[in-house]
Amino acid sequence: MSVVERAALALLHRLDPEVAHGLSLRALQSGLAPLPGPVTSPRLQTTLTGLTLPNPVGLAAGYDKNATAIAPLSRAGFGFIEVGAATPRPQPGNPKPRLFRLSEDRAAINRFGFNNEGAEAIAARLAARKRTQVPVGLNLGANKDSTDRAADFARVLATCGPHVDFATVNVSSPNTEKLRDLQGRAALSALLQGVMDTRAQLARPIPVFLKIAPDLTEQDLADIAEVARATGIAGIIATNTTLSRDGLRSPQAKETGGLSGAPLFEKSTRTLARLSQLTEGTIPLIGVGGIATPEQAWEKIRAGASAVQLYTAMVYDGLSLIPRIARGLDALAAQHGFARVTDATGTGRDRWL
Repeated sequence: MSVVERAALALLHRLDPEVAHGLSLRALQSGLAPLPGPVTSPRLQTTLTGLTLPNPVGLAAGYDKNATAIAPLSRAGFGFIEVGAATPRPQPGNPKPRLFRLSEDRAAINRFGFNNEGAEAIAARLAARKRTQVPVGLNLGANKDSTDRAADFARVLATCGPHVDFATVNVSSPNTEKLRDLQGRAALSALLQGVMDTRAQLARPIPVFLKIAPDLTEQDLADIAEVARATGIAGIIATNTTLSRDGLRSPQAKETGGLSGAPLFEKSTRTLARLSQLTEGTIPLIGVGGIATPEQAWEKIRAGASAVQLYTAMVYDGLSLIPRIARGLDALAAQHGFARVTDATGTGRDRWL
């Protein structure tokens, strides 16, 4: 991390977390942040459900909610980017404050509640973007006051699908009441079938992923694996934030919302490994939760992931973390004798089961 980046992070950490979030986006949009450009190599190049990624390190949804910084983020070293979540209609989200920095735990708690400008505004930005080698996807959400939340996901896909490279069904946010109930077998099957029917009507059908929570039972995971196979989704993102507060030291630990960052690493990786076992390698998995070093990204790969995503670690380590992790994965794969990073997928799964 450069002296300038360290100073910028110190300044941002003196501000309200949501204000700091907005300022970081504006810095990107204005070109103030130095960006490395694409980070890739033959060892890093990854094929994921037909998508060609320069490297397997992606940006998780939630940072660029309204698709306002795609161009600079595409030059930040990511191998793929996920924006959103988008809902059919604009909504303000939950009352502020709704984002909390847990510095002692290198974590964050958010209860944003899918605040966004709505699918039509986001689709217009996605349509206007300049295409690059970095795939861009959209996290699909449902409006808080919707009478048919399952249908909301399909509506957003119909609006935005022509302008993205992949889409993610997000039924795992803890901040929209009863949303996680859609992870149940019958509800999830019906929801995904509706989304896949909409996908089939797109002129260019795109991969659809499912993002799941880490707070699932063994039976829940088994049901999700079976539904995923039956509906033909392209992959599963494991995992979103947790409701657990085990072992936290920060005074903000009692805030409601989803916990992300370092404390989530072990829980999310165990869920990832179990899902890898249940799906028997038939469905690509994306590992998310607590990644802050190349070694942790490598552990996600070895636990069963074909690619990884991160977000919260950037709050503490800055945007320069992304090329450091990508290049670190390259070095770790070489060290262990793999021609490609993804050749290591699942090779260390048993230690997490």
